[in-house]
Amino acid sequence: MKRFAIEILDAWKAKSIRKPLVIHGARQVGKTWLMKEFGRKNYKNIAYIWFENNPRMQELFDIDMDVRRILTGLELEIGHKINPKDTLIIFDEIQECPKALTSLKYFNENAPEYDIVAAGSLLGVALHSGLSFPVGKVEFMNMYPLCFGEFLLAMGEEQLYDLLQKRDWNMIKVFKEKFTSLLKMYFYVGGIPEVVLDFSKDRDFNLARKKQIDILNSYQQDFSKHIPINQLQKVRQLWASIPTQLAKDNKKFVYKDVQKGGSASAFEISLGWLESCGLIHKVSRVSKVAQPLKGYENTGAFKLFLCDIGLLSAMSTLDAKIILEGDTLFTEFKGALTEQYACQEMKLFDNAWVSYWTNDGATAEIDFVLQLGAEIMPVEVKAATNLKAKSLTVYREKFAPEITVRTSLADYKKTDNLFDIPLYALGNLKEIIEENKG
Repeated sequence: MKRFAIEILDAWKAKSIRKPLVIHGARQVGKTWLMKEFGRKNYKNIAYIWFENNPRMQELFDIDMDVRRILTGLELEIGHKINPKDTLIIFDEIQECPKALTSLKYFNENAPEYDIVAAGSLLGVALHSGLSFPVGKVEFMNMYPLCFGEFLLAMGEEQLYDLLQKRDWNMIKVFKEKFTSLLKMYFYVGGIPEVVLDFSKDRDFNLARKKQIDILNSYQQDFSKHIPINQLQKVRQLWASIPTQLAKDNKKFVYKDVQKGGSASAFEISLGWLESCGLIHKVSRVSKVAQPLKGYENTGAFKLFLCDIGLLSAMSTLDAKIILEGDTLFTEFKGALTEQYACQEMKLFDNAWVSYWTNDGATAEIDFVLQLGAEIMPVEVKAATNLKAKSLTVYREKFAPEITVRTSLADYKKTDNLFDIPLYALGNLKEIIEENKG
């Protein structure tokens, strides 16, 4: 299964000076596989250390930060020498051993010749709880579920994927029905690697749903294991409310919809926990559209999306039969799945900041405002082929953006500075903009 994130690891290895690389992402998104696959392709040996339920390694790192002594202990643990020229050291679930995380600073300073990649599904939670982090001594990357492009490749649709990369819009239009059919599959199956891998073999929607439910149950077990008892019920309530919140016309997250009388002060710790472990995307409202967007975010007004569209469809108990019912899937739950999809695709862009905008009277709303480097653009998400966008008109009159994006099931078209981009090509937005500059 091809994962585009491996290109980030390849670029890291190509550097003349490498700091330890830390990968953060929710459980089940493929961090362990990615690290091992990268090691298999680029190194003679792998020194793989899994810290969960490993008291021996806990003791090794608790003694001191003598890197040479630690390396000797690692060699005894894995049963072979660690040669810096041909061995990749992998620290998995590193948040379970705080001193191992601290040791990355000393590896960087005292043994920079060793290549180290670390990962933790609950790393963000650990840091949020005050765990010491070697700031400036490591590099960092986020890992997400498969995007639609990776899903196409996993389904054996290399030629369709190549069409999108070439932006051959005439040929893409010819095969629009096929792209749409695969996009509907992706809305249901999502991008959790284990689910996609099994689905690619037998195209069994029921089995995909069963696996999704198993994964959701494993998340619930994580809640019970790692969350303080006084917060556990709040986390569960907030998590369970997300599909309902997204099914509203106004998708702004409302605490009172989680619990009667709910408030930010009651749920902010729970929200921080879900966000820190990578299970949700928080998209805040911006009060002003200017550089940098993050500087104008209203942290009290936001939408919450899940980490994976397939998990959202499972939590929403979406029936697989809807995939056969024309394009109604894209309008289900008032377009919640379509916005979820757009959010996931844009979160993968390098140097991107995703927010949304409403005017002061809340009579106009832009689904997303995307900052890509120096570019700030409204992104209106339309279900099916309905291109009516009154809010987009209001936004354009107010801010006169140089680039405007509308994504739907309609065919690609560029009208002045308005880009109509098919949903299934949204992952190519950056390239499309670059090609049309000037």
